[in-house]
Formats: sequence, C-alpha cells, structure tokens
Amino acid sequence: MAELRDRFGAIDIYLFDQLLRGRIRPGMRILDAGCGNGRNLVYLLQAGYEVFGVDADPAAIEAVRRLAARLAPHLPADNFRAEPIERLSIAAESCDVVISSAVLHFAADEAHFLAMLHASWRALAPGGLFFARLASTIGMESAMRRLSGRRCALPDGTERFLVDAAYLTELGRRLGGELVDPLKTTVVQDQRCMTTWVLRKLQPGA
Repeated sequence: MAELRDRFGAIDIYLFDQLLRGRIRPGMRILDAGCGNGRNLVYLLQAGYEVFGVDADPAAIEAVRRLAARLAPHLPADNFRAEPIERLSIAAESCDVVISSAVLHFAADEAHFLAMLHASWRALAPGGLFFARLASTIGMESAMRRLSGRRCALPDGTERFLVDAAYLTELGRRLGGELVDPLKTTVVQDQRCMTTWVLRKLQPGA
C-alpha cells in the first residue's frame, strides 16, 4: 500500500481511470487548474509528463514546487503559479490535458464559474482532454436548498455552485467539446453529489 501511495499519491480515482484507459500518455503537457498541494500530480511528475499547476493559494504552490523539485527537478519552478484560475497565464491551446478536480464548485456565482471554466478550456489544445470533477445536484435534486442562482446549501452543511446534467450538456456544446464518457455521478451518503465530466476539445470546423 505504501508503494502505491508513493507512486500515485492521493490521485482522484476517476483521473486514475483516465490513465488506465490510455487517454493521458507520457510526453503530454498537463495543466492542473486548481492543483492545491499536488495530490493529482505525484504520478505525473514521476512519469515524465510536462506538468503545470495553478492555484490561487501561494502556500499550495510553494508545496507543489517543493514536490516537483523532488520528483521532477528538470521542470522550471515557473510551471507552478499562484494565480486565480479565471486569470490563467498559461499560453492558449498549449496543453494536451487540463485537470479541474474539485475546483469549479467553489465559484461565487455563475459569472465566476464561467470565467474559471473558459480560462481552463482556453489553455487546452484542439483534440485535448478536459477532466473535471465537480459538485452537482444529480441524484439529490430535492435535497439541495437553493440560495441564489446555482449556489446551493448542501445537506453536509457546505455551500457550493451546483450544476446539473442539462447545464453540463449545454456548456459542452457551447465550448465546442464532445463527451468522452457519459456523465458519472457519485452520491456520497446523501450528503453531496460529485460528477465526473470529461470532454474532448473538437478540432476547429469539426
């Protein structure tokens, strides 16, 4: 068990599934938009991916830089940046994979949600993979108490910006993406719902 933890860290199991399917391959440029302390980056750093990480928390970025210095010392420290996701400084269409794990549901409102989403999508190259895990109402619609717009109070006592299947489907169409997998939602003991949303960015004119 310790050996697995050393190799993969605390990687999101649904992101691990994308690795197993061969959709995230060595040599790809990977952006973790909202990387936190790097829980999803341990394997990628060790396996030779060109990794970028962005988080609004400077302390988190310092932790990720230390992690990268240990596991992938060839990567420049500037690959890991303390900045809001909605103001990403990563070059447009420069990444093969963009990860957005447990990030978008912290949006203050719809404008903030869309700003984070569009900035993350802009960094993705045509043909690239967008992987998101975010809170939703799917499977627990009646248990969510709406506060304002899509901001809701959850049974677990938190407040989140919540999406639903129709909204994600429309967003995918507007972005110019296609679903790689059906939407998959985990209901966590009647307290919250987490949905996995995986899109391929279509080539222009496709």
